[in-house]
Amino acid sequence: QMQLVESGGGSVQVGGSLRLSCAASGHNFKIHGMGWFRQVPGQEREFVAAVSWIGSITYYADSVKGRVTLSRDNAKNTVYLQMNSLKPEDTAVYYCAAQHYGLGSSDSHKYDYWGQGTQVTVSS
Repeated sequence: QMQLVESGGGSVQVGGSLRLSCAASGHNFKIHGMGWFRQVPGQEREFVAAVSWIGSITYYADSVKGRVTLSRDNAKNTVYLQMNSLKPEDTAVYYCAAQHYGLGSSDSHKYDYWGQGTQVTVSS
């Protein structure tokens, strides 16, 4: 089993920034692709960004491209999601996920482990 713990969420004003962290434990972090998804109550979970287990290739949803940067630190078993120029529509619960030998999928069903989520609220 792998445990994922997100942190860094909070409330910010439009245009502000947040850095989310996801700390992993229990499995070999290096061989997992990592993803971030978000969900608003009553809506499906939405892909935000992902990074492959090899080569650290990153992928972003069009809705966040240019405003969000995903990085991973294998020495710390942690992935980071730097979010800038935040908009009200970015308000959601953000979830971290891990996929064994993942290549950075945008499909939430392919992920094996999930964190509990962290709330991000952007107000105008």
